[in-house]
Amino acid sequence: MKAKKYSEIQIMSKLREADKFKAEGKSIAEIVKTLEITIPTYYKWRNEYGGKEKEIEKELKTLKKENELLKRLVAEKELDILMLKESYDGNKPAAL
Repeated sequence: MKAKKYSEIQIMSKLREADKFKAEGKSIAEIVKTLEITIPTYYKWRNEYGGKEKEIEKELKTLKKENELLKRLVAEKELDILMLKESYDGNKPAAL
């Protein structure tokens, strides 16, 4: 039988499903049968990807803060550009 290859996103999705099934009171054997994986694969995934969601959430928060800072900097630069344009237009000599 050919082994299936799953992406990280698919694995994390399956682990979330497994958590839901576990909360419903299903056994590990029932869970892996439903997810169509083996018990060793389940435990391997749990060890490798179990804590990744928290890491991703932390990274997302950091990126959001950085994005807010960058937006603020761009807005300030736009204001600076507008002020410079206005001051430049005000210094032009009057047309004869």
